[in-house]
Amino acid sequence: MRTAVPASADQGQGSEHEPHAALASLGREVRGRLELGVSVRGGRSVAVRQFHEGALRVLRPHYLDESGQVCYVMVNPGGAYLGADLFLIDVEVEAGADLLLTTQSATKVYRTPGSFAEQRMSVRLGECSRVELVPDQLIAYREASYRQNSRFSLHPTSSLVMAEVITPGWSPDGASFKYEEVRLRNEIWIEDENGSKLLALDNLLIRPPVNDVTGMGFMEGYSHLGSLVVVDPRVDQALADELDQIARDFDAYTGVSLTAAIAGTAGLVLRSLSNSTEELNKLLGTCTGVLRERWYGQGPLNLRKY
Repeated sequence: MRTAVPASADQGQGSEHEPHAALASLGREVRGRLELGVSVRGGRSVAVRQFHEGALRVLRPHYLDESGQVCYVMVNPGGAYLGADLFLIDVEVEAGADLLLTTQSATKVYRTPGSFAEQRMSVRLGECSRVELVPDQLIAYREASYRQNSRFSLHPTSSLVMAEVITPGWSPDGASFKYEEVRLRNEIWIEDENGSKLLALDNLLIRPPVNDVTGMGFMEGYSHLGSLVVVDPRVDQALADELDQIARDFDAYTGVSLTAAIAGTAGLVLRSLSNSTEELNKLLGTCTGVLRERWYGQGPLNLRKY
């Protein structure tokens, strides 16, 4: 297995996730809020709690196959994240429920003078539940600063798959990496009868003016970054090696890392560098397709957005 792609581990304020209410009191404007609760009714997963306000909402649910997995598409009618914007997302998937959550289009972060744009997400998974989180790519434009903080609380029997791609936006002079900062922080906790245990704290911090990402080193001369996070009792070294082998068929530089097991479940992080959003989407789609077919008998994702 190849060495994992380096990521900056900026520990920030520690491992405790700040409550959304506390964030709102910091003077940042909450531009959008979305709450979604999913449960099983009549053999299918359905929303039993749904709330939105501001510039976040979801489209009507749909089902891509006969598995009962519900698919929701998040929409930002404003079209972009701007300076000092704060978006709050709260998702709960109850025991046995199955949620696929995606976005209608790319998340675009434009200039953020004065303060960064931020998204905070909290996801809780009940016993034997499942979440696939597959947003379209994040595009950071010139002079953009963006922070994404996510906290996942899983039962030892639940399953999480999250795939993301980061792309530098267009610049008037044609140069890449004109954004100021992109910071992605994922806390993954395992909750059982013995309490909460931290499975992984995954930090990715890209600061082009500091990292000189256009040259060899932090990004090895590549412009795009893809990330796949999988937490499931079936994650092991054999799966990590298999996904690493699959990645070799793509025009990308890839590494895979495993976590230690907690309460019988483990996680892996696949990180891949390329110069193409399409190539990374194909790579991540192939990897998630393997998991969907092997674990659930489902076909590869076809979200039919275009």
